[in-house]
Amino acid sequence: MWNLLLRYLKFAASSLAGTVTDTFVLWLLSSFVFEKGYMGEYIVSPAIAFQCAVAVNFTIAYFYVWKDRTRSVPDAGPAKFFRLYIAYNLSCSAVFLFRLGVLLLIERFTGWNVVFCSLSAMFFSGFLNFVIENLVIFRRKKG
Repeated sequence: MWNLLLRYLKFAASSLAGTVTDTFVLWLLSSFVFEKGYMGEYIVSPAIAFQCAVAVNFTIAYFYVWKDRTRSVPDAGPAKFFRLYIAYNLSCSAVFLFRLGVLLLIERFTGWNVVFCSLSAMFFSGFLNFVIENLVIFRRKKG
């Protein structure tokens, strides 16, 4: 149980890097690139920012949070890294759709700026990401 708690704390701490990446890219895109269109500001900008954060978060997860599950196996290497990255990206993308729905609901009910809506939605989707990563993407190998 303590190992799981420690891993969750590592995950939560490392998620800050993804949150900073996501928020910064979202702010740049929504402020300077897609500043006057709902679709660009509330759909395209969050999607691009999310993909930047996925790359940062996966790298930290692979080399730090779940390094005992990725580095000590016989098939560890570039091929495994990219296989896991694709699976990680797909699972995060599914959770992103959930997060985007929450973001749009928050915006609809509050009228907040997209950055605040996104940060609020991340709160709800973060735990779901941890569960999927722990039980599916970086699951402990049997044997």
